[in-house]
Amino acid sequence: MTVTEYLAPPSPPPPPADDLPARLTLLPPGTGPHRLDGTWWPRSHDLGRELPALLAALEEHWPGITRVTVSRSMWRVRPDSLSLGDRAVHINRSEATPTPHTVCLLSYGVGRCDLLVIPPGAPASAAAGPATAPAPAAAHAPAEA
Repeated sequence: MTVTEYLAPPSPPPPPADDLPARLTLLPPGTGPHRLDGTWWPRSHDLGRELPALLAALEEHWPGITRVTVSRSMWRVRPDSLSLGDRAVHINRSEATPTPHTVCLLSYGVGRCDLLVIPPGAPASAAAGPATAPAPAAAHAPAEA
C-alpha cells in the first residue's frame, strides 16, 4: 500500500509587530470623567516598538502626544524618546505611577490619556475580562471615614 502525503500550502509569515495595530479599547466619548480612559495590551515589553502603534491609534482623540510616563518596572526596553515624523515623544520612567500597569500620555492643548496596561503575554481572557474595563472615577475614589 502506498501512502500519499498532501501538504497544505505554507501559511504566510505573521506580520512584524511594527505592522500590527495596537490592541486598545477606549471608553466611549461622553461617558463622564474617568480615572482610566481605556486598556492597552502590548505584544512585548519593548516600549520603543509598541508606542508607535499606540500613538497612531490614539491620534484621533489625543493628537500630537509628546510625553509618555510609564512604570520603570513594567518595561524592559525603555528608550528615553522616540521620533515620529517631525515630532519627538519624550518618555519618562517613574516609580510614582499609580500601578506598574498604567501608562499616561500627554497631548499639549488636548489633555491626558491614562490607560490600564494588560501585561504582554497575558492570556486573552485577562485582556477581555470585565476586571480590565476602566471604571468611572467615582469607583476609584477613596472611601470616606
